[in-house]
Formats: sequence, structure tokens, C-alpha cells
Amino acid sequence: MKILVTGGAGFIGSHTVVELYNAGHEPVILDNLNNSDIKVLDGIKAILGHDVKFYPEDSNNISALRTIFNAEKFDGVIHFAAHKAVNESVFKPLDYYENNLGSLLKILLVMQENKVSNFVFSSSCTVYGQPDVLPVTETTPRKQAASPYGNTKSIGEDIIADQVNANNGLKAISLRYFNPIGAHPSAQIGELPLGVPSNLVPFITQTAAGVRECLTIFGDDYNTPDGSCIRDFIHVIDLAKAHIKALELLDRQSENNYYDVFNVGTGTGNTVLELIKTFEEVNHLKLNYQIGKRREGDIEKIYAQADKISQVLGWKAEKSLAEGLKDAWRWQQQLITRK
Repeated sequence: MKILVTGGAGFIGSHTVVELYNAGHEPVILDNLNNSDIKVLDGIKAILGHDVKFYPEDSNNISALRTIFNAEKFDGVIHFAAHKAVNESVFKPLDYYENNLGSLLKILLVMQENKVSNFVFSSSCTVYGQPDVLPVTETTPRKQAASPYGNTKSIGEDIIADQVNANNGLKAISLRYFNPIGAHPSAQIGELPLGVPSNLVPFITQTAAGVRECLTIFGDDYNTPDGSCIRDFIHVIDLAKAHIKALELLDRQSENNYYDVFNVGTGTGNTVLELIKTFEEVNHLKLNYQIGKRREGDIEKIYAQADKISQVLGWKAEKSLAEGLKDAWRWQQQLITRK
């Protein structure tokens, strides 16, 4: 299948591009490089041995989308392109609603115009808010999101479900991610935040590398074993492979009004302090970190039950927390060498 990957130069997108190719599909990248780097394309080329077609366009540019769809004749779309910093969204809600929902609406419209059926949406466990019962399943009630970012994912899921129910030829899956970490084992691609990282692991690796002076843990007074937040950390390679499983399931569906949601996690919760200790142990180093105040928009604890995705898609997480943290540090060291 020829698959458009919006945000394909980003962290999860770039790894998914590689896994699409490895699975025998033809990925095409669309990315405005707002939160990614053109050098990512070199990393993908180094892994695959050839270039992947790339359009430096914005998913909110409907004219560009129409031109690209007309030229490429896609079999499906994986939609990653979105602003994604939870804390930033609290202070820039209009930017997040305009960008994240606007791009989704335009992608779905152009898919309908071109009769492209298969759609995989990059959703998030943030749709569950702070759940009352753990682990969360796909039937766990969604709650009012703790951030505008999380709300864009909830609203996005509703938009997709409505479009499917309208019988407009759409087959779709929303993948509710937990916390992706790691990098490609080759260290050719990985998480590459522009400016100060909003995610934990790149802040850890940058602190270990001396790029950041000190890592701040946002709160040690949560109701968890060590007081720090609990998350379900999943290797980005495992996460990328879930998208291929989702696409292939959609392609097998004979009905054009199929929609489902799947958790994509390991099923295990680790505290932030456990993550830091594991990073120190597997990479044989010590981190300079301090405890700070709780961060606006963060939830206390969440981790997945991943039975449904295993049973329906035949997917399960294979890589360990230690592997993810080794790969992330190898990627950071390569970045230092590259400079």
C-alpha cells in the first residue's frame, strides 16, 4: 500500500515510515518541519538505503493536500501531524485547537474527495484523564481532558467516529498511545526536540550529555510508591509497528464504516523515579536531578491494559524499558558525535 504519513519526519512518524517500508509498503512523508528536522530524512535514508518521497507542506494547507493526493493515489493515511506538548497547550489552547483539529478536518475532507478509505489516527491515553480504575481499557470512560492537547485528541476521535458513521467511505482506527521512548537501534533516528524538550526521556538524555544542567522531577507528593507520576513507557519501534498492524486490518475490512480504538502500551506502569534509576543502571552513569512542583496538565498515574490490541491486531510490546533507555542514550551520544 502507498501510505501518506503526515508528521512523518517526527519522532514516532519517522520510525513508522521505516517500519512501513520494512513491512512492504510505500510511505510518503508530509511534514512542515515545524517540530522536526530535515536531517531526519538522512537518517531514514541511511536505514533504508534510499530516499523516501517527502513533501515539505503543512497538513492545514488544503490546496497542497489536494495536489499531493491527486499526484500520489494513496491507499491510506497515518495522521501524526499535531502540536503535542501537554504543558504548552495549557497556555496556548487556541493554537492547539486550530492546528490539531484543523489539520484533521482537512485530511479527512481530502480523503473523502479522493475516495481514500484507510485512516489511522494518532490519539493518546490523555483522553482518559485521571482514570478511577487502573489499568485502563478501551471501555474505560473518557474524562474531561487535563489539557487542551488531550482535548484535541478526544474531539479528534469524535470527528472520526462521526465521519465513519456518516457512511462516507471511511475506515478508521484511533491508536491511544501511552508514553513512547527509545530510538532506532541504528541510532540514525530518534527523538529530536527543538529547543527545551517537553518529554521526559530526551530531557534525561540531554542532562546526561551535559546539554541541560539539571533535570526537574515535577512533583514527589503523588499517591504512588515513590511520590512521582506513573506512566506506561513503550518503545517507539513497538509503537510504530502497531500502526502497520492497524493499517493492514483496515485494508482487510470489507465494510466502509469500520471504526475502532486500541490502547498501545506495555500494560506496566513505572514511576518517573524508577525510569531515572533504570536509565542510570543500564547506561552506567548518574543524573543530576532535583524535585520541583507539580506541572500544570499532568495526571497522577496511568497505564494500559493491552489485551484488545493483542487479540484483534495480533500486536504486543516486545521491547523492554531498559532497551528503550539504552537506545535513547545511544541516539543522544550519536547526536553529540554528529555535532
